[in-house]
Amino acid sequence: MSVTRHAEATAARAAHSDVLKNLARAGFVGYGIVHLLFAWLALQIAFGRPANEGDQSGALLTLAAQPLGRFLVIAIAVGLVAMAIWQAVEAATGHREDRGAERAAERVASAGRTLVYLWFAWTAYQVFDHAGPSSAEKQQALSERLMSASGGRWLVGAVGVGLAALGIGLVVYGVLKRFEKHLETGRMSPSVRTLSRRSGIAGYAAKGVSYGIAGLLVVVAAARYEPNKARGLDTALHTLREQSYGAILLTLVALGIAAFALFCFVQARYRRV
Repeated sequence: MSVTRHAEATAARAAHSDVLKNLARAGFVGYGIVHLLFAWLALQIAFGRPANEGDQSGALLTLAAQPLGRFLVIAIAVGLVAMAIWQAVEAATGHREDRGAERAAERVASAGRTLVYLWFAWTAYQVFDHAGPSSAEKQQALSERLMSASGGRWLVGAVGVGLAALGIGLVVYGVLKRFEKHLETGRMSPSVRTLSRRSGIAGYAAKGVSYGIAGLLVVVAAARYEPNKARGLDTALHTLREQSYGAILLTLVALGIAAFALFCFVQARYRRV
């Protein structure tokens, strides 16, 4: 058996693991909880109230401060690792229902999701272990180091452009309802299908707007050499709050992120895993 065939056989066995499937579905529940708390932090910022960092690490810190919170944080980390393994398998051998460029694009997207889920799992572990600064502080420190290096500002700017492009992609992905191809819609009742569609559109659009603003701020920070502005989602939410009608706009974004949390709960049951 060739190395490629052996790898595909190993990936196939992993893909059909009931334990992995159940953990991945539980991971969607945890991912939804994180985004629900993220939406709550965004609302706190919208109304000018003190809050943890306005990003996923702030949401995990908020959860960890509750009774049994640290247990829930580490449980979420385990679920996210399972989701990362599942998406890694999809990147390696999955999406066989697609063909050509479409399959290649889906596999690249799965590889990206693998990194995202691993990053969130690592963040959750650090929150559980009381280790290190928040994500926003890490992003600022990394940006400062890069900007001080030769050509570093161009690299930071390129990252900002990529983040803004990701934001646009998320909006398009949601508006075109591309997420539905990954759901077992045939098992849904009409009301659940409508809920899934609306929460998916609103959720992806809100996340896209947040990442798009964050990306633009990173580009501006690189151009002006202002590392304190390259703090990711937290700065994006605060910047949005400072605009005309910012509180209203940020409230709408928070509601959209809450809709994404609801969509995660739908995926926990109806996502093809």
